[in-house]
Amino acid sequence: MKVGSLDIGQAIMLAPMEEVTDRSFRKICKRFGADVVYTEFISAEAIRRQVDTSLRKMRFDDDEAPVVVQIFGNSQEAMAEAAVIAASCSPAWIDINFGCPAKKVAGKGAGAALLKEPDKMVAIAAAVVRAVNLPVTVKTRLGWDRDSINIVDIVPRLEDVGVQALAIHGRTRSEMYRGVADWEWIRKVTEKARIPVIANGDIWSAADARAMFAETGADAVMIGRGAIGNPFIFAQARELLDTGRVVTHPDYRDRIAVAVEHLKLSVEFKGEKYGSLEMRRHYSTYLKGLPRVSRVRDKLVREPDWRNVIEILQAYEVECEGYEREGKIRDYAEFLNDHSKRLTLNY
Repeated sequence: MKVGSLDIGQAIMLAPMEEVTDRSFRKICKRFGADVVYTEFISAEAIRRQVDTSLRKMRFDDDEAPVVVQIFGNSQEAMAEAAVIAASCSPAWIDINFGCPAKKVAGKGAGAALLKEPDKMVAIAAAVVRAVNLPVTVKTRLGWDRDSINIVDIVPRLEDVGVQALAIHGRTRSEMYRGVADWEWIRKVTEKARIPVIANGDIWSAADARAMFAETGADAVMIGRGAIGNPFIFAQARELLDTGRVVTHPDYRDRIAVAVEHLKLSVEFKGEKYGSLEMRRHYSTYLKGLPRVSRVRDKLVREPDWRNVIEILQAYEVECEGYEREGKIRDYAEFLNDHSKRLTLNY
């Protein structure tokens, strides 16, 4: 996996996710072995208007590198101007979001909506490539719907205008996140592409990551929802790829400790009020599958003081010790495998 001068081998990446892949979460995923991390996707119009909340999303520290800034929009002018501003933050490269299915993005003609306008999609990519000296990549989907899958036709056009890598989510826009990602279509892209292909969609475990490489022939894999509340997946995937076995097995203590670390970082970067509020979406995933967790989760999302949140989490850890003695704590890997959308343990 080589983009520009950066050669990162068989990379495992953190996908861009709105309100998830902020500085605090990127740092944690990086610590657990993510080779490349992406920012949240950021509106080009907001960047060019110097909206402070959007500009803050492009801030990152040296220990997160390599970091990719992802931008979205439906205007060549806005995207080129935003790319120049983003490049001033010195990311590893600029990524263009041509895949977001959300109504507030695609409904405004950006993100996955541009799969319906491949000429415009290519023109925007070309404008961004011309605007910056950094490598430019694209993240997209298979097509708008199952009747209009056009990604294989679009790939060479993006290559011709200078796009240096392509991340493919194995669903169409109309499928949103339903069903199972179509890895076979990703393989069709890798077979045709001259640039590196990053495979994305339904990586819920280390076994899924290895299977994604095997089934698609991709140069890298990108983990999105499977990393939420489970940053350990990066360490596990790397272990499985490099040694053939997983040695990182987080228990409830590890998960609670990382949730506390995540909260402290969120407060540090966003302040007590917003840092605490924005962490509320993460507690259910960090504690998923543990005994009587709904009662604890209700306390966590109602507590306004982040210090008290830590006390609640620490008290729950003590409670879980009792459940462990009673044999009521399930192995986390077993829980994840039971809830995965595909069985890949044969790889």
